[in-house]
Amino acid sequence: MRLITTALVAALAAPAAFAAPAYWTDWTSQLTAASGVTGTITTPSSTVGVTFTGAYTFAQTSGGTFYWTTPGTYTSSAVDNAPATTDLVALSAGGLKTITFSQSVHNPLIALTSWNGNVVDFGAPIVVLSEGCGFWGCGTAVLNAGGTGFTGSGELHGVIELLGDYTSISFTDTSEHWHGFTVGIQGIADPGTGVPEPASLALIGGALAALAVVRRKR
Repeated sequence: MRLITTALVAALAAPAAFAAPAYWTDWTSQLTAASGVTGTITTPSSTVGVTFTGAYTFAQTSGGTFYWTTPGTYTSSAVDNAPATTDLVALSAGGLKTITFSQSVHNPLIALTSWNGNVVDFGAPIVVLSEGCGFWGCGTAVLNAGGTGFTGSGELHGVIELLGDYTSISFTDTSEHWHGFTVGIQGIADPGTGVPEPASLALIGGALAALAVVRRKR
């Protein structure tokens, strides 16, 4: 019973250990009152509004060039699917940008294309989930000392994750010809429910199965 209890406790604390679907933004329209783009993320349980505000060069909301080539660059042990449409927001002038969600999201994802030599800071912890070659070539992300941003070395393509629950994300970047992004999520933040991550569910399932065996033996 001690072992089962330990497994349950570990399950609740454990991070996800296998890939899960990412739900990427469907960018739909450009703002008229300010510089920005709006869209939605649709998950099996809800629809989240997404608004980007800040200077941008162009946005692909319906059609255009498919820049998310080489799907393996955008997948990892945590994310099992790359962006599947042409939707993208392209930046060139550096400065402050903000991404706002209509409800709190957990560990949001940002897919990157061609962040070449760009210096970026989110002011919050990030994790590089994947990187590699893409539409414009190959590159890597060099994290800054605080782990809150990166410098693109070469033609950086990949996916980063911001750790925590967010209703908005603000970041700064530097000027370049252009570099593009889109936003994804894997779950809605709902700290009141205590619902565990997928890997935790697997561990709990194993612990409950062991408990059932003990009860049958008794």
